[in-house]
Amino acid sequence: MKRTIQQSLPISASDTESELDGSVLTDFSRFYILLLLFEGEKHGYQIMSSIDRRLGQKVSPSLVYPFLRLLEDQNLVRSRAANVGRKPRNVYSLTSSGKVLCNRLFKQFTTIVSSAIEPSMQVCAHCGCKVYMNAYSEVIKGKRLMFCCKYCAASYKRGEK
Repeated sequence: MKRTIQQSLPISASDTESELDGSVLTDFSRFYILLLLFEGEKHGYQIMSSIDRRLGQKVSPSLVYPFLRLLEDQNLVRSRAANVGRKPRNVYSLTSSGKVLCNRLFKQFTTIVSSAIEPSMQVCAHCGCKVYMNAYSEVIKGKRLMFCCKYCAASYKRGEK
């Protein structure tokens, strides 16, 4: 049976830490390839360079090109030949089905990330915004309060909304 993009990799308790790290990194790289294509059409080398530049992580052509072919086989990506610089290259772009898949994956990813960082969030005592790291704190009337910035703390002390 042919594997589809929408199926997840099975992870079992018997997976070693390095196998798990490798599969997570591979899946994250594939997710990031979709993100890059969502931004606009790209050829394979642009994808690999973008991942290296943005994430500081090298990704192998043996991951990128078979994944692009799989996406194309499933009508999630289309390719066209284009002269880029001195070389002819295949340039890849998402189809409408690919964009629908990306939107669904991005919503799921947002939910996962939000639930992971929510316990670490601080709420500004003045404006109510959420701060992930490095919230500004002051002790006011014997109570430590968290703020997004020193200006909110000053406004809070003055009683401003």
